[in-house]
Amino acid sequence: MKLTRFGDRYGNKTPCLVDEDGKFRDVSSVVPDFKPETLADGALARLASADLSSLPEISAEGRRIAPPVAQPRNIWCIGLNYSDHAAEAGMEVPAEPILFNKSSATYCGPEDDILYSPQMTKLDWEVELGIVIGKRTLGISRDAALDHIAGFTLVNDVSERAWQLERGGQWVKGKSYPNFCPTGPMLVTPDEIADVQDLGMWLDVNDRRMQTGSTSKMIFDVATIVSYMSEFCQLEPGDLICTGTPPGVGSGMKPPVFLTPGDVVTLGIDGLGTQRQTVVERGGTA
Repeated sequence: MKLTRFGDRYGNKTPCLVDEDGKFRDVSSVVPDFKPETLADGALARLASADLSSLPEISAEGRRIAPPVAQPRNIWCIGLNYSDHAAEAGMEVPAEPILFNKSSATYCGPEDDILYSPQMTKLDWEVELGIVIGKRTLGISRDAALDHIAGFTLVNDVSERAWQLERGGQWVKGKSYPNFCPTGPMLVTPDEIADVQDLGMWLDVNDRRMQTGSTSKMIFDVATIVSYMSEFCQLEPGDLICTGTPPGVGSGMKPPVFLTPGDVVTLGIDGLGTQRQTVVERGGTA
């Protein structure tokens, strides 16, 4: 199944499934919304048995695309998880997954603006595969991990490198400004993807190709990440895990290239759709 949502950022959302013809079917009569609570309550099973042809079709024209699942309790990230990106960064391949967090306030739709603070100097991009957890997960084996995943989505893990790497402390500092986690446009269930470890991914800035990669280059695969994380923390339904980025980030270029107001970022992953954001200056102190 392919799940998507439409609606204003702070208003009601219309949950939809994308049918075989690419039409959007309003499923609110079956599941009122795609939320952590409804995922935990068997929403995917109910949707799988629904007769889509009997559900109303809606048009996406003029509608904001919301993140495919309502606000997650947690946004987790894996650092340096692509062998070619680690080489680009001049850093050793990690022996274990590097875990960090993004503020939940970063979560936004796939076409929402990237907000630029006057204090930013090194605003960067990262196309990433996102994992959405489907049920409470703690202390599970790698073999059981895929059964705990609701689906996969496209994420731009926006980063302010100066805050991340030059201001001390942990990476979360450079990862947590509002709108630093555009997510969607779809949540795609695992049965729709032949091999999640063989998906092409790309990112352009102002129509210039910056990132080209594949999930085949992940150091720690999807099942390993979920099992590993469950050793240390309880993953909840709706939690988003951003699994790392391939090479081609701005900070890795020679000389480095960073985003400024007016820049347009587009990105995609095979089978998960595309995103488009514009960098927009936001006044005030970040």
